[in-house]
Amino acid sequence: MPSSRIPGFYKMSVHERIEKISEFAGLTEEEKKMLFEKGLPLEIADRMIENVIGTFELPFGIATNFLIDGKDYLIPMAIEEASVVAAASNAAKMAREGGGFTTDYSGNIMIGQIQVVDLKDPYSAKFEVLRNREEIIKLANEQDPILVNLGGGCKDIEVRIIESIKGKMLVVHLIVDVKDAMGANAVNTMAEAVAPLIEDITGGRVYLRIISNLAVYRLARAKAVFKKDAIGGEDVVEGIMNAYAFAEADPFRCATHNKGIMNGISAVVIATGNDFRAVEAGAHSYAALRGYKPLTTYEVNKDGDLVGTIELPIAVGTIGGATKVNPLAQLSLKILGINTAEELSRVMAAVGLAQNFAALRALATEGIQRGHMELHARNIAIMAGASKEEVDQVVEEMLKAGKIRMDIAKEIIERLRSKN
Repeated sequence: MPSSRIPGFYKMSVHERIEKISEFAGLTEEEKKMLFEKGLPLEIADRMIENVIGTFELPFGIATNFLIDGKDYLIPMAIEEASVVAAASNAAKMAREGGGFTTDYSGNIMIGQIQVVDLKDPYSAKFEVLRNREEIIKLANEQDPILVNLGGGCKDIEVRIIESIKGKMLVVHLIVDVKDAMGANAVNTMAEAVAPLIEDITGGRVYLRIISNLAVYRLARAKAVFKKDAIGGEDVVEGIMNAYAFAEADPFRCATHNKGIMNGISAVVIATGNDFRAVEAGAHSYAALRGYKPLTTYEVNKDGDLVGTIELPIAVGTIGGATKVNPLAQLSLKILGINTAEELSRVMAAVGLAQNFAALRALATEGIQRGHMELHARNIAIMAGASKEEVDQVVEEMLKAGKIRMDIAKEIIERLRSKN
C-alpha cells in the first residue's frame, strides 16, 4: 500500500506532483490530462445550473501525510486561501507520530421536516401522528423503492411542538437513511408525499416540507494524539490549551476557531462535488446547540500529550448530484480511494481536526500571520508581474524587509531587471 507521507512534495513541479498522485491512486492518462485542462466541460456545466456563461476555477491541491484508521490518504482540496493545504499536511504529519487519526460515524440518517400550522389542539395532533407512524413511514418509502431495496428509506418519525411568533406549530420529522447519497432529493420527495396524509391526520395545514441541514443523526467524529515532543514541547501544548479555552469561553473567538475547521472540510467538500453550504450550515448550527461552542475539544493526557477530538454533522454523498456529474469530483474520490459516504465523512472530520490543530499551534507559537506571509508575498510578486525566475527572489527580499506590498514588489522587479 503506497504511503501518503511524501517528503518534499511541496518542492516538486506540478507535473512531478501529478505523477506522484498518479502512482498513489492509479490514474489513467486521461485522468492526468484532466488536471492540466478544464475538468468541467462547458456542456456539462450548462446542464448543472441556469444561465451558464463559463466555469469558475479554484486551485486544486493535495494534502499529504494523512493516516486515518490505519489507512493512508492523499486529500484533494479545492480552495483559494493560502497555507490551508500546507497546514493540513503538516498537522497530519505530526498526528502520525501518535498513530494518526481514528474516526467514528453515527450513520447516514437525514431529517425531513413537515410544518403543520392552524392547530387548535397540537398535543392531540402529535398523539395522532405518532399513532399513525407506520402508515406515514409506508407512504414515505413508496416514493423511493430503490433506496428501500438498498436498505435505506424512512425508518421512523419524530414529532415536535415548537413556540413561534405565529403561535404553536407541530413539526413532523421523517428519519431517513439515505445510504451513500447526500439525500436532499429523496428526503424532500418523501416529505412532499406525506404532507396531505399528515393534514388529514392532524386537521391542520402543512406549509414547509423540506430537509434539515442540522443533521444531528449524521455525525462524524475524529480523534488524534499529538505527541508533545512532535509538536514543540510542553509550552506549545499549554499554548494550544489556552487558545482552545479562549474559543470555548468566547463566541467571537469561537466563530473564527470553527471557521478554521471548515477551511479544511469545505475544501474537501468542494473537491468532491458536494454541497459545502449545507455542510457549513449544519456545522455552525450544531455548534450553536449549546450556545455556540467549538466543534473540537482538546485535553492533555497522563503523558502530557495533546489529545484532540472533533464532532460535527457531515452530510455528503458519493452518488448523485454534482458528485457524479463533475469529472473532477469523480477524480477526487478516486484519489481518496473512497466509495461510501461514511468513509468520506470520516476523512473530512479528520481533515477538520488537522486544520484546527494547525491553526491553534500557529497561534500559540509564531502567530497565524507568519504562516500566511510567504504565500501572500508570492501572490503579490506574481500580481506585480514577476517572472517564474524572479518570483523567489522578490519574495525573499519582501520578507526580509518585512514589507509585503505591490509597490515594493514592483521596485524589486525593476531593480532585478535593470541589473540584467
